[in-house]
Amino acid sequence: MSNDLESTVQQVCEAQGKDRTRMLDIVREVQRRLGCVPGAAMDRIAAAVGAHRNEVESVVTFYAFLSEEPTGEVVIRVCDDIVDRHAGALRVLQVLGDELGIAPGQTTPDGKIALRTTPCIGMSDQAPSALVNDVVVTYLSPDKARRIARALKKDPNPAELVTKIGDGNNAHELVGSMVYNNVRRAGEVLLGDHHANEGLRKALAMTPAEVIRDVKTARLRGRGGAGFPTGMKWDFTRSSPGEHRCVLCNADEGEPGTFKDRVLLTERPDLLFEGMTIAAYAVGADLGVLYLRAEYAYLYNFLQHVLQARREAGLLGRGVSDKQGFDFDIRIQLGAGAYVCGEETSLISSCEGLRGDPKTRPPFPANRGYLGYPTTVNNVETLCCVPPILDRGPGWFSGIGSEGSPGTKLLSICGDCRRPGVYEVPFGMSLREVLDLCAADDPAAVQMGGPSGTLVAPGDFARAICYDDLATGGSVMVFGAQRNLLEVVHYFLEFFIEESCGYCTPCRVGNVLLQRRLEKIMAGRGEPGDLPFLQRLGATMRATARCGLGQTSPNPVLTAMEHFPDLFGPRLHEPADRFEPSFDLAAALREAETVAGRSSVHGH
Repeated sequence: MSNDLESTVQQVCEAQGKDRTRMLDIVREVQRRLGCVPGAAMDRIAAAVGAHRNEVESVVTFYAFLSEEPTGEVVIRVCDDIVDRHAGALRVLQVLGDELGIAPGQTTPDGKIALRTTPCIGMSDQAPSALVNDVVVTYLSPDKARRIARALKKDPNPAELVTKIGDGNNAHELVGSMVYNNVRRAGEVLLGDHHANEGLRKALAMTPAEVIRDVKTARLRGRGGAGFPTGMKWDFTRSSPGEHRCVLCNADEGEPGTFKDRVLLTERPDLLFEGMTIAAYAVGADLGVLYLRAEYAYLYNFLQHVLQARREAGLLGRGVSDKQGFDFDIRIQLGAGAYVCGEETSLISSCEGLRGDPKTRPPFPANRGYLGYPTTVNNVETLCCVPPILDRGPGWFSGIGSEGSPGTKLLSICGDCRRPGVYEVPFGMSLREVLDLCAADDPAAVQMGGPSGTLVAPGDFARAICYDDLATGGSVMVFGAQRNLLEVVHYFLEFFIEESCGYCTPCRVGNVLLQRRLEKIMAGRGEPGDLPFLQRLGATMRATARCGLGQTSPNPVLTAMEHFPDLFGPRLHEPADRFEPSFDLAAALREAETVAGRSSVHGH
């Protein structure tokens, strides 16, 4: 073991107090300094924090942004989600590869530049886009990609790629990114004018039970898509026994086509932290964690700056706002690239320094969550709704939107429209009205709620965006008549296969079986029995998968079958023979024949 490696690991582990639960922070920093987390470093980390070597390795090998092998001084990650592909991402990828002389997944011979693809990085409104280390580059084109590759070959410094600064706090000296907020419509709850910290001041003048009562009266529901009542979740957490309690903010918006939390984190961080502090007072928490996805690492220093300013103002720390006995602070936990960590128990595992595997429920996080403490997990948008409710009253909030879905919803709209961006609309607005707002001229389909949501046909564009009709966590992907919707569905399955943690069979195997049967249909070899097979398999996955990823991953296929039957019917044919082969023996043996250097002998 080299002295550099030994001293680096020692310094990093000591900086984290040799705390095993901060494993993700430790391996991230080791990789930043060494370029990877080699086996020798894993041995040293395990010894320093009192963990087993396989525990360290399981973390390093689980997350997409971590590696055991050197990946290059600069890593270019081109976003290849379906919206970016439609915008030309694959051509951008090809040009980068040609200029660098490598294929995706490879590193230049000098070890300086690696080329990768990655799912949605939260920039679908300015596609194609890419991450160059932690630097975001947007609105890419083949010519721009060529210039980027040549610039990096001359000077592997991603910061030099930022030639144009975005709007709002994207221009802050601690951000300095070329990202644009693209706020197209600001509503009165989240993106309107607010009295800073008035919600917190009024909350601290009430009892915790009264705060929870107001949140319940406002009928605030979780903005992640499921819509669980926020006040009820807080009540469960407060009533659970524990030495400590925790408020955990889920800022891991990895659903392709979703980027609205990016804007809140950039333009409303104080509102978010105020909401977390009110939640902490309500549930009796002294621990706060903001789980920030790795793709938003460019905001990390800015958010830390905001937190420090709140501490200096007495809004965090001991005796928050001079409220005796109310001690609460927030730390930021950076992820490392794993979609499944958007599921609340996976997110908790990640915060605890483990693989992002879902936990078995019960117990639920409100009873036993982060580090075993009662924990409320809310997303960014939900927590940002809290201060206005406490400031202006639950009656004001519940008077906005529809009867069953009070308030506003922040939508991330992208794809085939002329005005992609973030829209704050009142619940109850029809999808057709939203399509008019974003100037979608020829929409043939809309994917609501990301890949795990619903593929909506034009005949249903009059449906309302609300919990009782078209529920969505925020993603609205518009597809024009020129798009092949089966290719869209196929991409979504590809995404779920890649992002599954692999723990449970329904998700690990079921998605592959769905994809294979869909490919058969797309190739024109489908038969009528394929549709019932897909329906049965999807229903089984929904009922038996361990977490929300596997339970919702059949949705692209099932909702496409339900709302777009004409996509499938013309591709289905009765087999000419009673039996149709489902296994190509000759194809399966081809690789072995190449290795052996001779043809196999098998019956036909």
